[in-house]
Amino acid sequence: MNHEGLNIMVETGTDKDPRLAALRQWLGGLGCLGEFDIRPASGDASFRRYFRVSLRDAGTLIAMDAPPEKENSAPFVRIAESFARFGIHVPQIHAMDLEQGFLLLSDLGSTHFLDVLDPQTVERHYGDAMGALISIQACGPCEGLPHYDRRLLMAEMELFREWLVRRHLGIKLSDLDQEMLDQTFDLLAANALEQPQVCVHRDFHSRNLLVSNPNPGVLDFQDAVCGPVTYDLASLLRDCYIAWPREQVLSWVQGYFQLALHSGVVKAEHETRFQRWFELMGAQRHLKAAGIFARLNIRDGKPGYLKDIPRTLGYIVEIAPDYPKLAGLAALIEDRVLPTL
Repeated sequence: MNHEGLNIMVETGTDKDPRLAALRQWLGGLGCLGEFDIRPASGDASFRRYFRVSLRDAGTLIAMDAPPEKENSAPFVRIAESFARFGIHVPQIHAMDLEQGFLLLSDLGSTHFLDVLDPQTVERHYGDAMGALISIQACGPCEGLPHYDRRLLMAEMELFREWLVRRHLGIKLSDLDQEMLDQTFDLLAANALEQPQVCVHRDFHSRNLLVSNPNPGVLDFQDAVCGPVTYDLASLLRDCYIAWPREQVLSWVQGYFQLALHSGVVKAEHETRFQRWFELMGAQRHLKAAGIFARLNIRDGKPGYLKDIPRTLGYIVEIAPDYPKLAGLAALIEDRVLPTL
């Protein structure tokens, strides 16, 4: 294919990046973009990177770079196509090369929920997000998705013990501490497994939701699983990056239960357990997230998430008075983890 005269402009210094050079070559080889400019759009906590591709006469697109030896892009493609079929606003895939790990996507914008959430806007944006979430749970596929089973739930919580407590903070746990964590992890895993199992986005929070039309634009869904009905709700309302008063959160939870009931996602007899499911599910996720944040710092050289650990673990301390079996975990966090951080 002849690309004589094609002018590709890139950010200074990126020529030393072989993946970016290959991505530019792939984009140029598509033969349909004309003259374009490519700039970093964002990265995330994985090995994926995103670039905004500006076209001379046709707006912008997003190029995803997902090294195939580290990231499998096939689930992204499969779930994007599935979500789009029942009206979730996800990026449209314009071109892909899974062997190289490149995708060209529609651009849903650059304003994340986290950029705009405040007491005046939160009801509207969370209302839109919960509307999208109930569609995912009522219509999303469970067939073909990995199951959020006990093994995975326990492995996630072990990240807290291994990467945050032991490696990052160097805290020595006694045999009693270890037994307490084992029992707490068992409790939280059992809580997850007794819930109705639905399609779970698995990272449904303010940094993966874009202000768009229709609202929200939904990103980062490639790790979807079949799992607990309250998992994504806890991700959204007990966000690692922004916090709301507990009374307000529980009011949203009750409203969501009614929405889920009317959509056939839950049953009336689940109402007395739904708040407990939600809060203990949040505790499981917060342990996982805190461990991941520590691992990102130690293993991947990404210290930027460390500042979010106190908020993330603070949720567990906040709810512990209502859940006596969390007392030991809350004491460990409050007395030894947070002061060390």
